[in-house]
Amino acid sequence: MIPEPRYPVEPWAIRELGLDLDQLAQSESVFALSNGHIGIRGNLDEGDPHGLLGTYLNSFYETRPLQYGESGYGFPETGQTIINVTDGKLIRLLVDDQPFDLRYGTLRHHERILDLRAGVLRRIAEWESPAGQVVRVRSTRLVSLTQRSIMAIRYQVEALGSSARVVIQSELVAHEDVPAQSGDPRVAAALQSPLEAEEQLGRGSRASLVHHTRTSRQRMAAAMDNRFDQNVGTELEIQPDWARLTGGASLEAGESLDLTKFVAYGWSSIRSLQALRDQVDAALSTAVRIGWDQLVSDQRAALDEFWGGADVTVEGDDTVQQAVRFGLFHTMQAAVRAEQRAIPAKGLTGSGYDGHAFWDTECFVLPVLTATAPTAARDALRWRHTTLGLARDRAAALRWRGATFPWRTIRGQECSGYWPASTAALHINADIACAAIRYVDWTDDADFDRDCALPLLVETARLWASVGYHGDDGAFHLDGVTGPDEYSALADDNVYTNLMARQNLLGAAAAVGRWPDDAANLEVTADETAAWRAAADAMAVPYDDAKQVHQQDRGFTGHEVWDFDTSAKSTGYPLLLHSHYFDLYRKQVIKQADLVLAMHWAGDQFTFEEKAHAFAYYELLTVRDSSLSACTQAVLAAETGHLELAHDYLTEAALMDLGDLEHNTRDGLHIASLAGSWIALVAGFGGMRDHNGKLSFQPQLPPGIRRLGFALRWRGATVQVAIASDEVEYTLRDGPPVKIRHCGEAFSLAVDHPVRRPTCRIVPITPRPTQPAGRAPGRSF
Repeated sequence: MIPEPRYPVEPWAIRELGLDLDQLAQSESVFALSNGHIGIRGNLDEGDPHGLLGTYLNSFYETRPLQYGESGYGFPETGQTIINVTDGKLIRLLVDDQPFDLRYGTLRHHERILDLRAGVLRRIAEWESPAGQVVRVRSTRLVSLTQRSIMAIRYQVEALGSSARVVIQSELVAHEDVPAQSGDPRVAAALQSPLEAEEQLGRGSRASLVHHTRTSRQRMAAAMDNRFDQNVGTELEIQPDWARLTGGASLEAGESLDLTKFVAYGWSSIRSLQALRDQVDAALSTAVRIGWDQLVSDQRAALDEFWGGADVTVEGDDTVQQAVRFGLFHTMQAAVRAEQRAIPAKGLTGSGYDGHAFWDTECFVLPVLTATAPTAARDALRWRHTTLGLARDRAAALRWRGATFPWRTIRGQECSGYWPASTAALHINADIACAAIRYVDWTDDADFDRDCALPLLVETARLWASVGYHGDDGAFHLDGVTGPDEYSALADDNVYTNLMARQNLLGAAAAVGRWPDDAANLEVTADETAAWRAAADAMAVPYDDAKQVHQQDRGFTGHEVWDFDTSAKSTGYPLLLHSHYFDLYRKQVIKQADLVLAMHWAGDQFTFEEKAHAFAYYELLTVRDSSLSACTQAVLAAETGHLELAHDYLTEAALMDLGDLEHNTRDGLHIASLAGSWIALVAGFGGMRDHNGKLSFQPQLPPGIRRLGFALRWRGATVQVAIASDEVEYTLRDGPPVKIRHCGEAFSLAVDHPVRRPTCRIVPITPRPTQPAGRAPGRSF
């Protein structure tokens, strides 16, 4: 059952009252700020105490050796790990010579508020020093959505009750203490103090530090400028790994000292020290000239634009209302200014998964961004396109045609040392291709279609033609692959992989037809596209005739069923921590939605009856040892008429981090699950589908939600959908007319002509499915 939320339920904010030092790391992730280029964890301004210090630059990493008990052909030798870069958010305070440290003295009040509309993190603290002096500290920080290189903080200290001497120290610090990220001494050595100082400069209230990584040879620069609200004497000190501006004042009771701190970041693997330094200096000068008030105003304007086409309103479940906005906010933050960089599984909120991007991006995050912030989705796909050469090289090394993209990476090289869950998980190639197809369908972006989607689709189609084969049964088979379910590896004809590969092959052939001249430059032939279509038409989709259910992969339903009762009573979950993969791989037990995911993204390949029976069958086997599962199970539960179960799964996906359900939020947020709360609402209860580039809805609400509203950006138009218990209203806010299907009925939607239709009523044909022992979802508040 989901525990009582730590944060009061509010529609547009995440508020923390008090401070639990044992929960600092989790709250630092929740209160993280990012713009896709810069990420800062929600550490306290003064740095100490902390759970996990973290300031990150997207795709700025250090390389490290990958460890193998036994090496093998094609095994990657080098990994990549995101590193904690120069920390610019540090502001230390001394009150009458006593350092402001919440572990000493008396904390009278402490409150932090993440404002989801303003895009800022506010903090209020009232503290009595060990000597009895009371001060109130207020801070507001932001990572700019409009000035890509800028982070800024407004910091105020006020004397309460009596006069006080206060000293503020604004700092840049490299090489902060962070926990060891590996037990391998070679890896630990590579990541210990990974930055080497190159240059330190300072004048007046401004300082800059330039460093490079020891092995990957990437260079970064950080610079700060500071503005006090009164004439304060200051002193600037600079060392190779830190810079500190100190200023102080004597305050009477009720008086305050205000500091505005601007920090600029930049990095490059190719630019010179001078060019990078000047770039950061220019960005800092622009921010200072714009000023704090304008940065705050621009931040609000950028979020107003985002929420105008992304907001979801949920009446009847205030907890989900807060959580889905929290999820959308962090999904947007992870990508909005990434600009042809990866979207990591944790965003830039923590160092979990080494900062790697996985297939989560294309299957969970990009569907949301494509519908709400399409420019960010385009840039994420353009990043994949920039790594196409590396993917071709990887395929060639494995003696395959086309391109094979990495299972986990930062820059584009494969960084997984466990090939059954990486190299064999070929579905990531179709995930990328289908995300490109979806983006083109939603936006009609012809330039992207020609320049990026076409080569991505062609090279991934070549991969499927290379690794698959036509069997004696006439079907096209993909053997020895690993699907989304990581408790099943090296399986034959994984249905999800096969159906996504089918979409990939047909999408590639269609793209070649749209851009024949560009396809010719890629040496695509008519015989090749004919072979793609033939493979797609003959794609194997295993089905168990005796049990009358689709198989997750060929032979899966014949395996022994896992003993879930024993797991629930003795070993516990997650199973991968208590059982060997040899046992997991050969039994019917599922870590996360796999065939169920196929019924969502390739849902037009199944009948309603097939979906209902398969959903019920696989519910009994799915333990949800992955945060990627609940949102997909919510979608299929809704589609098969089990609305209360769908509501339970929605709640689990939405509260993954606010409730710390996986007990690892300290390492960073689960961006895919946060995006999944939108998917569960819009694709689940909204019934939204985009099969074959056609927008359709099948809306219905569970008993616990009175009304659901959401907006979508579709081909230059903004569509608003408002669902009540009995009626749905479709409104076109702007843009050209849109063709929509509602519960099978087609109509055209135009501005100023809303369309109302009754909600759909899906009658389930199976009883409410049950889950493995100890793994039923629930809502408890």
